[in-house]
Amino acid sequence: MQVAVVDYRAPDAPERFTHSLRDTGFAAIVNHPLPAGMVDGIYREWEDFFLSGAARTYPHTEQQDGYFPPEVAETAKGATKRDLKEFFHVYRPWGQYPTEVTAAAREFHAVASGLATELLGWIEAHTPSDVNGRFERPLSRMLDGGHRTLLRILRYPPLTGAEEEGAVRAAAHEDINLITILPGSNQPGLQVLDRAGAWHDAPCDLGMLTINAGDMLKYASGGYYPSTTHRVVNPSGEGAKRSRMSMPLFLHPADDVVLAEGRTAYQFLQERIAILRGQQIS
Repeated sequence: MQVAVVDYRAPDAPERFTHSLRDTGFAAIVNHPLPAGMVDGIYREWEDFFLSGAARTYPHTEQQDGYFPPEVAETAKGATKRDLKEFFHVYRPWGQYPTEVTAAAREFHAVASGLATELLGWIEAHTPSDVNGRFERPLSRMLDGGHRTLLRILRYPPLTGAEEEGAVRAAAHEDINLITILPGSNQPGLQVLDRAGAWHDAPCDLGMLTINAGDMLKYASGGYYPSTTHRVVNPSGEGAKRSRMSMPLFLHPADDVVLAEGRTAYQFLQERIAILRGQQIS
């Protein structure tokens, strides 16, 4: 499986990016416009925030914003073991936000959302007309009026040896949303499943952005864009003693966007949250 690494500044970047998304469900971008050093700074201050215990003073609400501790972290669809992680959901501008950290994560949410809108335009411009014709509205306009685009700040704790047998940092899953923008992590571990059933390490270095299609894009495009299965594996050796930070931005369309067969984005999301956490969203 060859996930393309695309230079954002190259003249053929939109075409190469879209081709990789169509072929593998994933693409990676370098030389992108997001500020250098922003991601690493966010990882450092949020890891300190998690370690301090202050995150527990911001418990998640029925709107799915706030802190999710390891004991309630999600179980992937089809999995039986809870993932080994904790995370905080940042919605901009309405969600809970800790006073213990700077505004950098909210700033990242804003600038990455702007880039994502551009990438949706790239996809739209290089998608066959018959596939574009399936969309209830242009792909680049599906976010208009929406409020569910989510920045999830994740911490995978070091392994202690006391973990439940078979539990992993993130079990094999597909994302729910249209596309996901994932900055490079401070540790490896992300893997992607190819069509032959083999796992491959995904390009995800600091300074790089990895983008993948989610189930909503797959559904709305009639399967033209695959929502590729991926996971985060447990490290071994010295790597097991280190935590792993990650920060995916999940791009969600407006609630009333009809994805396919009369099913709205809101209905689709409701169904998946019920599977993942046995909860409803408001």
